[in-house]
Amino acid sequence: MSQALKSKNKTTEHMGQKNAPSKGILISFLVFAVAVAILFAPSLNSNVAQGMEGFNANAASSSDTVSQYGTILDTLQYGRSIHILAMLLVGFGFLMAFIRKHGYSSITATFLVVSVAIPMYMLIKSFGGEHFAMSTIDIKTFLFAEFAAASLLISIGAPLGRLRMDQYILMALLFIPAYIFNEWLILESGYFHGFIDTGGSVVIHAFGAYFGLGVVANTFSSFKNDPACENDSTSNQFCLLGSMILWLFWPSFTSAIVSPDRVVLTAINTIFALCGSTLATYIFSTLLRGKVEIEDIANAALAGGVAIGSLCDITSPGYAMLIGIGAGALSTIGYSIIAPKLESLIKGTDTCGINNLHGMPGILGGLTAIFVSGNTTVQLGGIVVTLIVAFVCGRASGFIISMFGKKAVPYSDQDEFMLDH
Repeated sequence: MSQALKSKNKTTEHMGQKNAPSKGILISFLVFAVAVAILFAPSLNSNVAQGMEGFNANAASSSDTVSQYGTILDTLQYGRSIHILAMLLVGFGFLMAFIRKHGYSSITATFLVVSVAIPMYMLIKSFGGEHFAMSTIDIKTFLFAEFAAASLLISIGAPLGRLRMDQYILMALLFIPAYIFNEWLILESGYFHGFIDTGGSVVIHAFGAYFGLGVVANTFSSFKNDPACENDSTSNQFCLLGSMILWLFWPSFTSAIVSPDRVVLTAINTIFALCGSTLATYIFSTLLRGKVEIEDIANAALAGGVAIGSLCDITSPGYAMLIGIGAGALSTIGYSIIAPKLESLIKGTDTCGINNLHGMPGILGGLTAIFVSGNTTVQLGGIVVTLIVAFVCGRASGFIISMFGKKAVPYSDQDEFMLDH
């Protein structure tokens, strides 16, 4: 081994040791994970105990028609839940691998935050009053936990490349309670009765986007002298792979909790919306830039899936495609024109452009529901309150996260991963 290579390896090793989270933080995370697992014990959690009793009772009476019908529905929803897991881990993971030297970090961060979000959501929702708690051993609760994980993955796209692994875990711990509060406020409290958002355009996508923007607000000065975010042909192809996986499974995301008689309509509407946004992205990217920008086609092509969420089970395919076209155009304009202006406004960098893919199309989806519900006050109120809660909670979380330092080498794996094998 050459002297220069030895020196480089020693420098990288020293950098990794210097940048590694303290043993105290890692042990704290381990203790927290063990505590969460213990709190799911039936002897400590009456919700889990009731779920186990109900599960065993249903299993004992499996010949009952009602029980069989429930089992069939649960099995169908289980299939969609696995599709959503594919979106969360493979889709989001590779979509965020577009940063040239940050692929290990992007995919590992995806693993970590999903591993925090799902059990934490289900634990919090297993406690509380009858209007808050959800049955723990229930496929619908699991699906809602996956929705929370999806919103979190959207959120980490804003600071992607500028946090250490332990800071992503911390961000997840701060995000889930805020997400649950907003979900309860908008969908369960009764204050916004009649709010339409079946597929989560507002509660999932817009919330995640503006929480993430809150986290990165006023961080320009912290990273102004650091390396820039770079991509290349290989990282962009991984990003496109992630985008296609998300496109493929998006109908399962929007139809996950709709009534069985509306699953087919929801799936068709979602596909039509995605077709509309994909076509609009190509057209507007070419018109605005002269050639297709990979960032546009990998991201804005998905905007139709975001925007159709609110009306996915109640509109028709033609309107769905129009919504998709509008969302694709809006998202492409966001990436090409609006993004620099937004970053100047919030004094922070949105690495993945989550405002363009999830923020603005999510708001668009929420606004389209006004034409169906006719309840402008409730629909607008739900959107505005979601944006305020998301951004304020994101700003508070960003302040807490910043207290734990910063990543030694932004947009790089070298300070946290072993790369010499």
